[in-house]
Amino acid sequence: MLASFLITFREGLEAFLIVGIILSYLGKLQARKYTKYIYIGVVFGIIVSLFIAYIFQVVIYGMDNEVYQHYLMIFILLFATAVLSYMVVWMANQSKQIKGEIEENLKNLVTTGNILGMVFLAFLAVLREGFETVLFFSSLTLTEGFTMEDGLIGAVIGLVLSVLLVYALMKGVKNIPIKSFFKYTGLLILVIAGGLFGSAISMMQASELVPTFIPVVYDISFILDDRGLFGTFLRALFGYNSSPTFLHLASWALYMFTALFLWKKTYAYEKI
Repeated sequence: MLASFLITFREGLEAFLIVGIILSYLGKLQARKYTKYIYIGVVFGIIVSLFIAYIFQVVIYGMDNEVYQHYLMIFILLFATAVLSYMVVWMANQSKQIKGEIEENLKNLVTTGNILGMVFLAFLAVLREGFETVLFFSSLTLTEGFTMEDGLIGAVIGLVLSVLLVYALMKGVKNIPIKSFFKYTGLLILVIAGGLFGSAISMMQASELVPTFIPVVYDISFILDDRGLFGTFLRALFGYNSSPTFLHLASWALYMFTALFLWKKTYAYEKI
């Protein structure tokens, strides 16, 4: 539940913040008559995101060939790791420019009366975050310890809170630490992505696509078994393994070192 809550809260906040910027700027331009087209774009973005989610589930679990299904799962886990890692760093680097770019694009669309462009602007904002959410959920369903019921509960709570937070921001509430939120949730998402990467390596070893080298580096299952109640939670959320292989541990450590280095470098001069 925590993983699904985190991702939908963050992704929903990003999408709704962009939509909020669009609606707010329409008011400044005295062009509120175009507001309905922004909402149309939002609705279409949500519909297409749900359709993509459905396609993902059909493709993944509708395959008769178990080997191809296994390969597809590995690809999704690796792709999700790459996309989520990139988006955390990209969002931090581009956040200062996003507002100005959106307002400039919207001003041009209003000036030319490009209604289709306004719809597409809102549609793209929602679809981008929706796709990331679908990709993340699809990846989590491939890891052990994640239940769809808990995931959906966390997702709904995350979306509702993101809408409320954006509404508060649009109403002029100034004491919300939005920069800190993006900084530290970004860090947590990188840790989760590291777990997805580790799961992909484990699947690749099970399929003999990569060598195992040392089967067990250490075994701390007597302290915290990854099959136990809390261990299962950590495995689902962070990819915890109480008895990892050498390649699994080395790959995870390399990813985390690289991700944390980029995260720290990205926020090195950021004042929160």
